[in-house]
Amino acid sequence: MNNQIGVLIMAYGGPNNLEEIPGYLADIRNGRVTTPAVLEEITHNYSRIGGKSPLMEFTTAQIAAISAHLDAGKFKVYLGMRHWAPWIEDAVRDMLDDGITRAVSLVLAPHFSKMSIAKYHGKIEAGLDMFHGRITFAHINSYHDVPGLIGPLAARVQDGLNEWPEDERENVHIVFSAHSLPERILKMGDPYDSQLRETARLVAAQAGLPDGQWSWSYQSAGRSPEPWLGPQLQEYIPELAAKGVKNIVSIPVGFVSDHVEILFDIDIQAQEVAQALGVRLVRPSALNTDPVFMKQLADLIVQKANEPGWV
Repeated sequence: MNNQIGVLIMAYGGPNNLEEIPGYLADIRNGRVTTPAVLEEITHNYSRIGGKSPLMEFTTAQIAAISAHLDAGKFKVYLGMRHWAPWIEDAVRDMLDDGITRAVSLVLAPHFSKMSIAKYHGKIEAGLDMFHGRITFAHINSYHDVPGLIGPLAARVQDGLNEWPEDERENVHIVFSAHSLPERILKMGDPYDSQLRETARLVAAQAGLPDGQWSWSYQSAGRSPEPWLGPQLQEYIPELAAKGVKNIVSIPVGFVSDHVEILFDIDIQAQEVAQALGVRLVRPSALNTDPVFMKQLADLIVQKANEPGWV
């Protein structure tokens, strides 16, 4: 038996090169056929951002930064990806092999949904079943309103506004966004939408934005035929432009590192829409290894590990 507490930090996963995209899409689509047109489109998108997902690189750096705040004698940290290697199930196997019996899980996504965070927890259970082991997990389900998230995001708002002269900043509109999910989550009573909007309100308040200077949009909707939460960012920018908005700062609060939904969907796709309309669109850097955010995640792990009754 290992007396250390395992820490399983999880992210979505992404292809490391263009050749991995068909397998990656097959895993995401869970048996649904990927048409040649969709494969060509996704491959093109990744080609535009360098031919791979940078998620593994950023996630590894984030884990190293979080680990630096944890007592190595008490905690042992593992990485698992939901849709690509290193798989969550394999991380669970490694934890079992190391004799871990207690663990904290953290997804690198601040907002809970049964269609997102709960799926990661299901992967953990699948790994335990697959390798016939038992680990008692305490899950950090969400952290959408913690100071170490809100503060760094508010700082990004200011970074964006700083791209304009001080006397012009009141005419800059802030658009907060996150990955869309199917609309049916609202009928399910899922907290995803309400948590996201709460994050946006808290960030706007800390950044000192008046109500009329910011708004909400979704982005990166999937390709299933059912309705998805909106408005989508590339469709929302023309709405703002029609109202006279000429300057926009994009703050994707649902993502904690640079990857395709930021680097392509915002920096290329939304940027092209904005430029065609004569709108200036600025997207400050993602959180990535922001030291305040990394310390906050480490603190959440320690707090969860110290909660009574889960062991």
